[in-house]
Parts: sequence; C-alpha cells; structure tokens
Amino acid sequence: MPYVQVRGVEHYYQWIKKSTPDAKKPVIVFIHGWGGSARYWEGTANALSDAFDCLLYDLRGFGRSKLPQKPLELSYEMEEYAEDLAVLLDALELSRIYINAHSLGASSACMFVNRYPERVEQAIFTCSGIFEYEAKSFAAFHKFGSYVVKFRPWWLLQVPLASTMFMQRFLHRPLPRTISRPFLEDYLLADQAAALGTMLTAVSKYAAEVMPQEFAKLPVPTLLVAGEYDKIIPPELGRNAAKLNEQVEYIEIANTAHFPMLEQPKLYLEQVRKFLLSRN
Repeated sequence: MPYVQVRGVEHYYQWIKKSTPDAKKPVIVFIHGWGGSARYWEGTANALSDAFDCLLYDLRGFGRSKLPQKPLELSYEMEEYAEDLAVLLDALELSRIYINAHSLGASSACMFVNRYPERVEQAIFTCSGIFEYEAKSFAAFHKFGSYVVKFRPWWLLQVPLASTMFMQRFLHRPLPRTISRPFLEDYLLADQAAALGTMLTAVSKYAAEVMPQEFAKLPVPTLLVAGEYDKIIPPELGRNAAKLNEQVEYIEIANTAHFPMLEQPKLYLEQVRKFLLSRN
C-alpha cells in the first residue's frame, strides 16, 4: 500500500485512474469524515475516473494513517488538517486540484480552500454546514462521545447485526452489510487521540464561531450537498451556510441521510457532474 510522510505521520493514499484518450486529466481529492477512511469514497471515485484522476487518502489518525508512538506537536484543529492536505499535495507534486470532502473532512477542506485558493479549482462539500453554540448540549455531546470513543472493543465485529446497528443513525435506509461492515472496522481502527481530538474541535464553541466566517469567504465555486434526513448535520445547517456566500450552491438529495453518495449514488453523481461541467 502506498504511504507518504506528512508532518511526522505516514499517510495512506491511493489513486483511482482510468485510461482515456485524454492523458492529462484534472485531479480531484476526496476527503472522508470522522471515524471513517477513504474506503467509502471508492465508488464515487471510480464513477468519476473517466473525467478525473482521483486521489483518496486517510486523515491523520484514521483508517490506515496511524499515529506514531512518539507524541506529535500537532493539534486536532481543523486548521491543522488543512495544513496536512497542503503538505500531502506538495509531497505528491500536485499544484491545483478539485476537492470533494465529507462531513468533518469538509470543515478542514473549507479552511484549506480559504488558505490556498490558488490551489483549488472547485469544491464540493457533502453533508456540511454551520451550527449555533449551545453550552449544555455541546457538553453532553462531548461527554457521551468521549465514552463511546473509549469503549470500542474489537469483538463488536463478531456480533451479527453490529455494523447495521452502528450505521443506523447515519442512514435513512440500511445499506448492505458488505458496505456497512467497513464503516464499523474504520471506527474501531481510529486512533483514540485523533477520534477524541477531532470530535472536541469540530463540535465546539470555536467551530461555531469560525465556520460561518470560513463559509462566507470561500473564493471558489462550491457545491454543498445535503441529505434530506441527515440527523448528524441536518439540511438546514447546510442551507444556512450556503446563504452566506454567492459562490456556494446548495442542493438536497431526497431520501438520504448522512451518506447520500452511498444511499443514492446515481442521483448524487448526476448532481456532482452537473456542477463540475457547468463551471468548465
């Protein structure tokens, strides 16, 4: 498996390419969300590989991008993950890209776009948005989330319906076990420090204050895709974000929740292609 050194961490990455008469295609980078890995983007990347060379990678501390034994002098703020992407692109000698980022990955991607606008052609944020800070609900979320992150026994993989139950909150309708099981595996694989750290920074008073500003100043054409029944990042949070910037186009995929690219892949791809083609 290919790895590249990024700020002290061996990052897993993979290319999904398709041979076409057009030897030099643009590059689109896919960024996964909290507790996941690049694996759930593979279907979307394969579908778009006729028009793009698709780069997928696992965020620091997730999937196959394991943290080293030696402590890092890096935080788990979204700005740091944006900088990870910049260093990754430098290492792979990529100057200008398209981005498709999901959930927590979209927060760091938003910051990357604003810090490196010259490196981004267009951006797609899937299941992202802005939220208001509520001290009590945030504290309860952090307390419960911390407990869940710390209790992740591997024997869960042996429980017949564990993966289906695990994915239930993220979906409008169940996915086949062949798709849901890797999600549970990735969740169990995530380094505890990264899982806790990103949970505390992505859902925080600071994030509630900063992310509206980040959305408001996005300088490139951006598509924000929401799932109609998303309980993790409800559609209204995406609509609120899109209203802040004329560069942001908002669409909502019916009968989906937090993973529209898996729940309604055909419709999702139609909307993504439409956006990409309309700007070229």
